[in-house]
Amino acid sequence: MSKRKKPKFRVGEEVVIVIYGTVGFITEIKTIDGKYLYEINHSEGLFKEQVLIPVSEYEGSLVEREQIDIEYKFFFGDIVQVTGYGQDLFKVVGFRTEIWRYKEDAWEDVIYELTRMTDGDWLEADEEEITLIADAEQADVLTSKYGIQFPVQETKTPKKQVVFPVQRYAGKVAVDKLLDAYNDYRTLYKMFGDEKYEKMLRTILKQLKKLSSENEHA
Repeated sequence: MSKRKKPKFRVGEEVVIVIYGTVGFITEIKTIDGKYLYEINHSEGLFKEQVLIPVSEYEGSLVEREQIDIEYKFFFGDIVQVTGYGQDLFKVVGFRTEIWRYKEDAWEDVIYELTRMTDGDWLEADEEEITLIADAEQADVLTSKYGIQFPVQETKTPKKQVVFPVQRYAGKVAVDKLLDAYNDYRTLYKMFGDEKYEKMLRTILKQLKKLSSENEHA
């Protein structure tokens, strides 16, 4: 009885798939009809010994694997404005990355898919064209805190936004409360451009100055 031939490669060995010029690690060895077949990187396909070679013996050009880290500036639900569309507000509903590779150049483009909040019109824009007005979390806070309802369709008589009076605070929490309110109203003013929000900003600043003056004389 002839002695069974041992596999040419072992599990964990780094090899080159010659027909592709790609590098991988052997993750499993199987036998079919007395021949060894090799699984590479847990893939579904199996390779014969003839198409594999130890990476140290390969003299051809290897296909490099590239890891790309993409940083997204905007996310689902963010409220933004787009260059060329004035004060129109858009909501981010999707985004994708387009990867471009040429012999002498390489770059990635991040494309955002948006819907206009007044009529639902769809638009694509890249990062350089977009300005963040309120992130998704901030938009939700403004909705629940101030009763702001972002429009979903145009109406002939748009509903006026409600402006709530600025409460007067006392003690150590006063400045923090007023600063929070100032930031909220500043965001609302950026989003809607309503003079009433600008008026509230001036009112808050007056209260902050008054508190500062009182603390100096305390």
